[in-house]
Amino acid sequence: MNTQGDTHKPIERDSSGNLDQTLRPQSWEEYVGQAKTKENLRILLTAARERGHAAEHILLYGPPGLGKTTLAHLISKTLGTNMRTTSGPAIERVGDLAAILTNLSPGDVLFIDEIHRLSKSIEEVLYPAMESGVLDIIIGKGPSARTVQLDLPPFTLVAATTRMSLLSSPLRSRFSGGTFRLEFYTDDEIAHILKRSAELLGVNVHEETLAHIAKRCRATPRTANYLLKRCRDLAQLEGTDLSNDIIDKTFDLLEIDTLGLTGPDRALLFAIIHKFNGGPVGLNTMAAATGEEMSTIEDVLEPYLIRQGLIERTPRGRIASSLAYTHLNP
Repeated sequence: MNTQGDTHKPIERDSSGNLDQTLRPQSWEEYVGQAKTKENLRILLTAARERGHAAEHILLYGPPGLGKTTLAHLISKTLGTNMRTTSGPAIERVGDLAAILTNLSPGDVLFIDEIHRLSKSIEEVLYPAMESGVLDIIIGKGPSARTVQLDLPPFTLVAATTRMSLLSSPLRSRFSGGTFRLEFYTDDEIAHILKRSAELLGVNVHEETLAHIAKRCRATPRTANYLLKRCRDLAQLEGTDLSNDIIDKTFDLLEIDTLGLTGPDRALLFAIIHKFNGGPVGLNTMAAATGEEMSTIEDVLEPYLIRQGLIERTPRGRIASSLAYTHLNP
């Protein structure tokens, strides 16, 4: 592992100058974690490539920042095809989807992020495209309207979502290649990811320092890389190597504590404990007490707090655990 006296030459960024793209794993070997998903995808993609067919459609789901987009890039690389990228909110009209599908080349990968945000009318057009490889377009209105059916080149749809429950059953059932859930990462996996990112950034850092960062990354690679870059920035401005002292100072500035909790996380715990005697308290009440939107609490703050054992969901509402009391009042 690196020592603080070592020097590293950072790898050049991609041609777009996008640093996040540079940190993205470029091969299956560089992609850390998600072992079961990677193995299933390897079998599916290798078999499809050997047959000379487009791979079947694939759905990836899980919390943000776990590597769904990176997997889509690796799928495209494995198949040796181009990847077209869009998102659910970007496809507003049937014509938008038709333009994307008709411009695909045989074997291409179409990646749709946030697919749960597609409108119902767009979904209806997507069904036959996924299942039969055809695009049904209605021309005209009223009694003179007619349907034109266009054959599409064989393609692989890779879709990602953070809200699996919002996908309709007919859409979920059409991902014949499989539906894969991405899991949170262990501290060791996060440290491994940070080691590679530090090398790419040209940052001199000890293994124990990487482990110090990993414990506060909410088990998420995207968060890990973000925190590493902020620690690097402070080390650069202070003209020193990236040490535990620099990390602690950076986290103090970002208001991130030893468990990886942010200001809003602690505010939610504080409200449950001190305003509602530890609970139970409902989601609406928590939102009113903290000034956060209910969706933010439910989708962003609460999952990590539950996973850390700080709060519990009950039929009557949320309850703060004994660990939450200890953490807020050590």
